[in-house]
Amino acid sequence: MQNLVLFTSKDRDTLLKPQKGESKFGEHIQLISNLTNIYDDITNLDVDYVIFGISENIGNYANYTKTSTYKAWEATVKVLLNIQNNGSTNANRVLILGHLEYSEEGKIVNEKSSKKNIAKARTFIEVIDKDVTYLVSSIVKAGKTPIIIGGGHNNAYGNIKGLALATNDRVNVINFDAKTGFGAEEGRHCENGFSYTYAEGFLKNYFIFGLHESYISDKLLKTLKKVKSIKYNTYEALEVRNELDYTSELERSLNHISSKPFGIEIDCDAIENIPSSGETPTGFSMKQIRQFVNYFAQQNNSSYLHICEAIPTKKTETKVGKLITYLITDFIKAHGH
Repeated sequence: MQNLVLFTSKDRDTLLKPQKGESKFGEHIQLISNLTNIYDDITNLDVDYVIFGISENIGNYANYTKTSTYKAWEATVKVLLNIQNNGSTNANRVLILGHLEYSEEGKIVNEKSSKKNIAKARTFIEVIDKDVTYLVSSIVKAGKTPIIIGGGHNNAYGNIKGLALATNDRVNVINFDAKTGFGAEEGRHCENGFSYTYAEGFLKNYFIFGLHESYISDKLLKTLKKVKSIKYNTYEALEVRNELDYTSELERSLNHISSKPFGIEIDCDAIENIPSSGETPTGFSMKQIRQFVNYFAQQNNSSYLHICEAIPTKKTETKVGKLITYLITDFIKAHGH
């Protein structure tokens, strides 16, 4: 694949910080040194999880929002490699494949947000969509579970389509998000991955967990209420007015999506005080998001994890890396049981 940069033993050794008497996660992961065909290369590999990053921020630029989501993969892998390897983290069951990179195409985010540049960016996203779709589909067909890190929420499109193509059926999604991702089909960007996959017949049942009421247009709200296969709750109903119980809502949302293979989408915009494209001072806690991932990863049809929209800076890259690493390991622990 042209845009896939494999994670090498040299990359690992550069980032790994071994300590005497300790066994680090990165010392036990699996790697692929040469890639010919991803399906053939990983089918017989003795792993359960394939982790890859998406180093792009074009999806955010194409929606006139904050960029730098491309930095999340690097921030994560630095932390992930250096956690402890033990009976619960199971590093030997994990392949770190590498990351998708779009350095040349990504230069457009430095340009003025003119109609021409936005249109060009939305065309670029279609290339990213194809790459993500191919990777996710190949990984699932090979009997492994993808864990996708970084980029904008535009990449939900490739995750959903890839899972649908691998299973030859429409699939379901639970999305932990402050916004709907169900924006107008006006050219691809970070706020319409779900509407496009729904319109194209890849997405069946969709549950949005924790919408912020002040960020849903009246028109979109009417659409959500009209479509029976889409259900949601709001952050305010859960955490401000206490009209809904968090645990009960986990169960309700599971009932909506559990009948088919489903993806777990995590948008960091929904987590309080996490550097992201839509950073919020009022959102769910780290404990709640970890409980969320743990709950859904345990379910039989849980098929992938995607964590997106984080924007680490030099000051916050360790914080972001730790957050995403906790969620990755929570997923692996729960999914394995």
